[in-house]
Amino acid sequence: MINFIITVMPWVWIGVLVVSIILEALTLGLTTIWAAIASVPLIFLARTSLPLKWQILIFVFLTAGLAIFTRPFVVKFLKSGKQSPGNINSLDGQTVLCVSPIAEFKFGEVKTKNGVVWTAKSEDGNEIPADSICIVSRVEGNTLVVKIKTTGE
Repeated sequence: MINFIITVMPWVWIGVLVVSIILEALTLGLTTIWAAIASVPLIFLARTSLPLKWQILIFVFLTAGLAIFTRPFVVKFLKSGKQSPGNINSLDGQTVLCVSPIAEFKFGEVKTKNGVVWTAKSEDGNEIPADSICIVSRVEGNTLVVKIKTTGE
């Protein structure tokens, strides 16, 4: 019976590794990846005559230690859980060209300097005719809020 358990335990730790990786892939929360990493040395330790209770204890301590001591560095490195500012914030204050007219209750379209066409609406509800030069006031979701550029701006 003992020989059977010693023979099967590496496969149990391989199963823990696979399940942990699948769970991590589904959640992307950097939680079960530590269990996957901790199960790797236990695949080899299970081939020794180390009792199961010690294998489980080593697994728990490795998982907890990895999660506590390395997760903050990995999260900081990957910037996981934080939304990167991206290029959308650089649109505020940018000059754009209105390519389809904008009315109070009708969205139009504007083209940025790099040629990307965005859905747009008027900041004050006034109509903006096509071929007008506008300034982006803010971004609301995937819509630019614009106003006509005056001579002083």
